[in-house]
Amino acid sequence: MNDIKQGGSSTPQKPKGHVNFKSQFYFQTPVWAAEAPMFLKNALKVTDKYIKKADKLLKDKLKNEPKWKKDIGTFGLSKHSESMSNDPKLKDLVQFIGQRSYEFLDWSGFDLKNHSLHFTEFWVQEFSEKGGGHHSTHAHWNQHISGFYFLKCSEKTSYPIFHDPRPGSIMTKLPLKDQTQISMGTSMVNYKPQPGTIIIFPGYVPHEFAVDPGLEPFRFIHFNIKVVETAISKEKSAK
Repeated sequence: MNDIKQGGSSTPQKPKGHVNFKSQFYFQTPVWAAEAPMFLKNALKVTDKYIKKADKLLKDKLKNEPKWKKDIGTFGLSKHSESMSNDPKLKDLVQFIGQRSYEFLDWSGFDLKNHSLHFTEFWVQEFSEKGGGHHSTHAHWNQHISGFYFLKCSEKTSYPIFHDPRPGSIMTKLPLKDQTQISMGTSMVNYKPQPGTIIIFPGYVPHEFAVDPGLEPFRFIHFNIKVVETAISKEKSAK
């Protein structure tokens, strides 16, 4: 295999065969982030009851676990609620997320005129106060939109990390010159949210949550949305 060598001349002269390339950027992965504190107060109040119920279920489950798990307690676990998308007290937030998700897909270039958006998952989660709460890298199967609305967080809590969704890029990844800078070769990025931050991204993007130290409360709503052809949606509703 022949090596491709870079010219190292200190002269300003262009090497033989030089051409000027024009940079083009394709297959970008969009992530929308914004501050929406207008829903925060109500969402905190409404989700309190869901977290309280999830906490009881988690502790009841631990009663049937082996002794070593009982000794550890809730360390590394999280309080995970049931679906909340149909809760009338969260109607404004649900509609807001749905509309912004539609706009995200429309802005991305997709034709949605014969399609409708449906929440498949909409839950609240709070990491254990004992610390260790986290999510391993994953993506949600067969979803078009994923996202978060953060309710309790700070510089001392967990945060989301997004990974390059292109398998080919990961397979051929080279070392980076500077891992502290985001570049075309970056394979993962993190985002430090604050209460009221909303993040919307394509459902195919792998994401995770860093290990939470348990110093301060960390609570967020996670949602997934699927786009369905209107004809199929109507047929399902009729049945």
